[in-house]
Amino acid sequence: MKAREGDNIRILVVEDTHDVADAVAARFGRRGDAVDIAGTRAEAEDLIAVQRYDVIILDINLPDGDGLDILDGRRKAADPTPILMLTARLKVDDRVTALDKGADDYLIKPFDLRELEARVRALARRSARDAATGSAIEYGDLALDRAGQTATLKGDALPLTRREFSLLETLIDNRGRVISKDRIFERMFSFDEAEVGLNAVEIYVGRLRRKLEGGNVAIKTLRGLGYQLVCDDT
Repeated sequence: MKAREGDNIRILVVEDTHDVADAVAARFGRRGDAVDIAGTRAEAEDLIAVQRYDVIILDINLPDGDGLDILDGRRKAADPTPILMLTARLKVDDRVTALDKGADDYLIKPFDLRELEARVRALARRSARDAATGSAIEYGDLALDRAGQTATLKGDALPLTRREFSLLETLIDNRGRVISKDRIFERMFSFDEAEVGLNAVEIYVGRLRRKLEGGNVAIKTLRGLGYQLVCDDT
């Protein structure tokens, strides 16, 4: 069961630097959260196989592999657990790759433990709210399954990346209403505006718009205001 707002949460920290892992565990432990630590990819996968977590904090560089492989495996298994990546990589392309593979957020090392705690708790709250709002939504020819992280158009599966699914989820949650680019960005990319840029929203809107062609649901652009998901059911 996912944590509710205000509840203690269970966290997996996948980090091979012992002092960093211990500091993170101590920070959350003081608040009463349960924290497991894995120093390798193999240890992490063993723990994930037997335990459900509310949030996973995942280092990219591990002694026996790449944390992105763990991330990729979780998303291919349709595991919606929020994952925050820790990285020493400064290139924007590396961070965008992590987001496209399904990361919910990331922090660049070195980081402030207070910021890490704030981001982890935000991810846990959002996950709890999403679970509480229900899984399936239908709008015209479009159907979205929040739990399965899938969508269909006229009954056919839509091939969506995780970022495209996040965009579609944001639009369908606000169907019929105009939603600003800033608000969409916050939902899709969390704390990453400075690194990724608002223009990323336009790119993803264009991709999603093309994938919705052939159905009676479309994305309208209202210049200066934002975007609107509309249904022509006539």
